[in-house]
Amino acid sequence: MFPVADGLLLRPFRDEDGPALVEIYRDPLLRRFTRLPVADAGDTARWLDVQRQGRADGDRYSFAVLEPGAARAGEQLVGNVVLKRGTPGGASAEVGYWTAAAARGRGVAPRAVEALTAWAFEVFAADGLVRLDLLHQVDNPASCRVAEKSGYRFREVLPARPPFPRDGHLHVRTVTPPG
Repeated sequence: MFPVADGLLLRPFRDEDGPALVEIYRDPLLRRFTRLPVADAGDTARWLDVQRQGRADGDRYSFAVLEPGAARAGEQLVGNVVLKRGTPGGASAEVGYWTAAAARGRGVAPRAVEALTAWAFEVFAADGLVRLDLLHQVDNPASCRVAEKSGYRFREVLPARPPFPRDGHLHVRTVTPPG
């Protein structure tokens, strides 16, 4: 079962996503806020291996975010959402994401983050997951808006720590009890 988002398809990354990843990572803004560069086929293979290994280890669930294309164009990669579980079976995890430059400003990120959030709380509820954190650097106001639109409340400013050169915002969302 994969997360479901209005107008988007979320699925694990595949080898055939490689060329689109290289193209998307040419965006200077994306490179500024991400840690794993993807500039060529070798980088792509390493990036995809990190995603696959994380899924196999149960500590990283990364999903390609795709939009339906024209009849012959197929789906277009427009983003990534990821659930990072530092401690599989723990009460908290972290949500991360990025959006391709061409898809920004169209609600892709909030829809994908909301879908991942609902999926995470449903799939890992039995493991005790009750809290998701979304972190971003203070100089990324677009991520602040995505967090707020996705129901993540601002909690605090975190001091810079490697590999991030600037202070960050911590946004939190907790599971809503039934009834």
